[in-house]
Amino acid sequence: MTKIDIISGFLGAGKTTLIKKLIDEAFKGEKLVLIENEFGEIGIDGGFLKDAGVQITEMNSGCICCSLVGDFGTALKQVITDYAPDRIIIEPSGVGKLSDVIKAVKDVSADLDVDLDSYTTVADVSKCKIYMKNFGEFFNNQIESANTIILSRTQNVSQDKIEKAVSMIREHNQEATIVTTPWNDISGAMIREAMQNHKTLEESMMEEEHDHDHHDHDECGCHEHDHHDHDHHHDHDDECGCHEHDHHDHDHHHDHDHGDGCTCGCHDHDHHHHHADEVFTSWGKETPHKYNETKLNEILDTLADTEKYGIILRAKGILPSDAGDWLYFDLVPGEYEIRKGNPDITGKLCVIGSKLDEAALAELFELV
Repeated sequence: MTKIDIISGFLGAGKTTLIKKLIDEAFKGEKLVLIENEFGEIGIDGGFLKDAGVQITEMNSGCICCSLVGDFGTALKQVITDYAPDRIIIEPSGVGKLSDVIKAVKDVSADLDVDLDSYTTVADVSKCKIYMKNFGEFFNNQIESANTIILSRTQNVSQDKIEKAVSMIREHNQEATIVTTPWNDISGAMIREAMQNHKTLEESMMEEEHDHDHHDHDECGCHEHDHHDHDHHHDHDDECGCHEHDHHDHDHHHDHDHGDGCTCGCHDHDHHHHHADEVFTSWGKETPHKYNETKLNEILDTLADTEKYGIILRAKGILPSDAGDWLYFDLVPGEYEIRKGNPDITGKLCVIGSKLDEAALAELFELV
């Protein structure tokens, strides 16, 4: 039997870093395949994980939770047939909905000898509030659907900030195990144990049905008509049917008025159930252009702290430098890092966000 772990997390939360830690410290000796789903035109993270000896299957043409659901079963069957792995780690797009990925796995599990071992969300402790506010439809779904929530970067914030983040998360998920200890202070084996210390998905569903005052979903009205501000707090599993209809504000947890300054993209889509590619866009380029490290710092300083180029949620790249080495960068709102890495076949970079100004980005990265 092949065990399957789904490790989700909003853009820049640290999924890839966590997966590498688990591979190094918790899954040694297992034959392992990683299925990555990048949202964006150019996959960056594959090179980082290939160093760990993991087979990478990148699916860059769309988001696993929407346009690729139809192909997911075929891809999963092929991976199992070709590699016969002990374990498959699925790393969904950062803007994917975890509930849809769980459903996609369940839909094909009847035909395969697999066990859904864990479904985890990585959340940046310092950005929970802003992401719940501005991108709640996607961020909150990852929180609500996880059986384990692993907070990243807790070593960088105060205890008060950690406790406030946990409190916000508990408003959306009462049952999940939450890991708050900095990752460097605990082993991958301890994190793995936390990921597996949970109720099964079926047990959770049974409890949710019980909490619905002993009535089934037909009585709750989810199947019957258009909803406005319909606030049932149950997971929309494949039996509920809620996603099959045309809902307004159904479980759409934006905690603000949708005024002129709203950046969530909801004005453009009239509060319908959104797919990631309706709200988020990506801009990516392959380039031989060589970058001066000081200049790259200036570019990333600008990108991290202004909305001139759109609502930037993530940027990453592997670029040659004019000093003869290669620069890897990773950016989330308000912060970024640059490190040295191995050469790639050409330079590549990718920016993900909302309402991106692609022409301005090309100019910023000296690609015009």
